[in-house]
Amino acid sequence: MDIASVIGILLAASLLIISIAISPGAPFGAFIDYPSMMVVVGGSIAAVLVCFPLKNVLAMGKVLKNVFFNKQEDVRALIEQIVSLAETARRDGLLALEGRVEEISNPFIVMGIQMAVDGTRPEVIEDIMRTEIAAVRQRHQNGKKVLDQMGRFAPAFGMIGTLMGLIMMLGQLDDPDALGPGMAVALITTLYGAIIANAVFLPCSEKLGLIDKAEMLSMEIIVRGIIGIQSGENPRVIEQKLTTFVPPKLRAKSQEAA
Repeated sequence: MDIASVIGILLAASLLIISIAISPGAPFGAFIDYPSMMVVVGGSIAAVLVCFPLKNVLAMGKVLKNVFFNKQEDVRALIEQIVSLAETARRDGLLALEGRVEEISNPFIVMGIQMAVDGTRPEVIEDIMRTEIAAVRQRHQNGKKVLDQMGRFAPAFGMIGTLMGLIMMLGQLDDPDALGPGMAVALITTLYGAIIANAVFLPCSEKLGLIDKAEMLSMEIIVRGIIGIQSGENPRVIEQKLTTFVPPKLRAKSQEAA
């Protein structure tokens, strides 16, 4: 579980609730208005349905799950595994890698190793694997775009709800006692839109972007490693090439561990 995502959303919700509870003035119930929620949430979903295919919107459950449940690849462990495969290929030949496929959990590595064992040319392997990377990136971007648009539409529908409330309030100018509560309800929709956009949709979108970058880095390391193995490069050379993707501090830790 991504503890940072859980803590961030819970912290935002807690601060809002506590600030409302300890502030003198309007009671907590004044910040709850179901018609305003319908305008902001329902309007945002409706606008997103217009923008994207239905399957992309229905897949948002899985996309949001990745924000809270994601396991990023350990880059150092990944490099060590590729170097170990390179040593096996260097010592026993490429066909020996077929016996190690079962111990590999990463399907992208398995795909590359199988193509190398089958004698596929390095340029063909690279082309196929980079096509796979492009497809994965496109799927990630589709999910991120839906959250980005939800983050854009929520404040907009908040403003629409505010304008609706103001129109209804202006229709009651003959009743001065209704102006204050009417104005409060009119502003709640703007509040809802700002909170949902800036505490949920946009932060989740940014987290998906970071997850995508980490996965793309891991896949790039795998591509470079598989090409090096297929080309018969020295395992130490492959290790040096792949280590350039690791931040300097992690490189120092890896050298100390070695």
